[in-house]
Amino acid sequence: MIHAMRSQITPAGTTDLHQVLADHHRYWGERDLRSLHLLALVQEFGETCLVARAEDGIHGYIIGFVTPAGTGYVHLIATRDDARGTGLGRRLYRAFADAAHRQGALRLKAITSLGNTGSIVFHRRLGFDAEIVDDYNGPGKAMVVFQRVLPLDAAQP
Repeated sequence: MIHAMRSQITPAGTTDLHQVLADHHRYWGERDLRSLHLLALVQEFGETCLVARAEDGIHGYIIGFVTPAGTGYVHLIATRDDARGTGLGRRLYRAFADAAHRQGALRLKAITSLGNTGSIVFHRRLGFDAEIVDDYNGPGKAMVVFQRVLPLDAAQP
């Protein structure tokens, strides 16, 4: 395991996304989520698409944007297999929340599948409310929808 504090969180570029995709299995294991990694999001919302970079590569990343209604929406967040459990995911979320707040976001939102227990536990620890919404992703495709108000409390465990 690596020490998460050695990584620096900076805005992501398209080269970073290409690197993440090349090492996709290190972030997502057997789940193939490459189609969700949209270059357009990084190009258009660069201030809220962030990477945790270190000498040995990208330790983690978060891709998100701020909606016109003031919601900081997190599309993807992942940490590399050797960076899990270091607090890096929390650091990425805080950096995203700060960037989103500077752009006028009043709340945060994210979604995950019903079976993604790791994501559910992670978001609840960050103070998100979780609600199962039927048909969120189409007929018969329920999703867990996370929401919370900003700011993200730095004192939270």
